[in-house]
Amino acid sequence: MRASRLSSAVVALGSALILSACGGRAADSTLLRESFDSGDTFSRTVDGRPGDACEAARRTLLSQGYAIARADDAQVEGNKNFQPREDDHEQLVLRISCAPRGSQTLVFVSAVQDRYALKKSPTSASVGVGALGSVSLPFGSNDDSLVKVASSTVTDADFYRRFFQRLQQYLPPAAGTPSPLPPPSAVPEPAPARTDQG
Repeated sequence: MRASRLSSAVVALGSALILSACGGRAADSTLLRESFDSGDTFSRTVDGRPGDACEAARRTLLSQGYAIARADDAQVEGNKNFQPREDDHEQLVLRISCAPRGSQTLVFVSAVQDRYALKKSPTSASVGVGALGSVSLPFGSNDDSLVKVASSTVTDADFYRRFFQRLQQYLPPAAGTPSPLPPPSAVPEPAPARTDQG
């Protein structure tokens, strides 16, 4: 009787240890480590309408060599390709969303970096062999293809800070901001006053 109770206790203790180990692994997972803090890495509030902010974002991407895949008054998406090594390929995709916030606009941006590797796959060709029918034989030619090997969201705060600094340069002047005066040489000289004598 005592032995059966002891074995039950050992089984229960073992089960608890296994469950706690699984719970420990789950607690360390990426999803549970993700924290929705109050940082503004991925967003900024800018003056103006959402359409103006998204147009400024489109021009920001164009100025840095990005190909625009989508652009409207609410969203912009652009991508840029890199090849750091002969067999490696990287693509950076930026997605920008513009949402109204009173008289201003809240701009959200997220960058995803995808990595691809060149994979070689041998090709086979079918050869007819009399009564045996066709037989597939491998030949020396290869079909090269890019295979995605990694994908991650860029979290570098300096990267987003530089993006928003460039975006500010393409925003239209705020309402009520006086336009810059033309240079002095462009200001026409006043005509001499005419006096009637006689």
